[in-house]
Amino acid sequence: MFTDQLGRKIYLPSPPKRIISLVPSQTELLYDLGLHNEVIGITKFCIHPDEWFRSKPHIGGTKTLDFEKIKQLNPDLIIGNKEENEKEQIEELMKHYNVWMSDINNLKDALTMIVYIGVLTGKSSEALNIKLQTEFQFNSFSYQLPVLNPKPKAAYFIWRKPYITAGNNTFINDMLIRCGFDNVFASPDLTRYPEVDRNQLSAASPNLILLSSEPYPFKEKHIDEFKEICPNAKIITVDGELFSWYGSRLLKTPAYLKEQILSIL
Repeated sequence: MFTDQLGRKIYLPSPPKRIISLVPSQTELLYDLGLHNEVIGITKFCIHPDEWFRSKPHIGGTKTLDFEKIKQLNPDLIIGNKEENEKEQIEELMKHYNVWMSDINNLKDALTMIVYIGVLTGKSSEALNIKLQTEFQFNSFSYQLPVLNPKPKAAYFIWRKPYITAGNNTFINDMLIRCGFDNVFASPDLTRYPEVDRNQLSAASPNLILLSSEPYPFKEKHIDEFKEICPNAKIITVDGELFSWYGSRLLKTPAYLKEQILSIL
C-alpha cells in the first residue's frame, strides 16, 4: 500500500513494470532512477532525456491526455502531478488504473516526492542518493550565497498576453526565496499564478524581472517590452527548467541559481 502526496492510497503487489509518466520533470527522474524498460509512455512535453522523447510512445500533452493510447499501453502505474495535470482527466484515469500523484510547492515537497517514487518503483537506494546529493548542493548554495542587502524586489513571468507571474506557494517562489529575492507578487491575497497588467507591474516596481523560457518561451527580444513598463529594472531571461523542474534536474539547479545571482550583482 502506497500513499501519494494528495493522501490517496494505491495498492501495488510488486514493483510496477509498465509505467506512464504525465509530467516532464518526473519523467527525467524515472530515467535517472534507471527505469529504462519499465517506462512505456510519456507526454509530448517530456523532452528529457532526448532518447526517451524520440523512442517512447507519447500519450498526448500534460493536460490533453490520449485515453485510447493509454488504454492500449495498459499501464500498471501512472505518475502525475496535481498542478500539471487536469483534475477531471486524472479522476477518469483513477477509475481504471493505479495513479500516484505528486503535489509540489517547495523543495521539501520535491525531495519527498523523489524518495516516494523511489520506494514506489523499487529504486529506493537510487532515489535516496539523488535526494542526498540535492540536499547537499542546496545547503552548499545557501552557505555560499552572497548577502543581498536590500533584497532585490523580483517578478518572475511565465506567460505573455496576458502577463502571468509566479506567486505565493509555488515551487518557483521557493527558488526565488532561496536566491534571496523578494517576490513582489507573492502576496497571500493573490492567486498562485497572478495575472497582472502593465499598470500593476509598474506599481509593484520590481527592480529585477525574470522572463522564463517556459511555458511561454520568452526571448531577449521581449526585454524591451518590459523595459518600457519598468525602465529602472534589471531584466533577464532565465532557464525555466532550472527554476521549476522538481525532479533529478534539481541536481543542476543550485549552480545555475548561483550563476544568476552573480549576474545581477
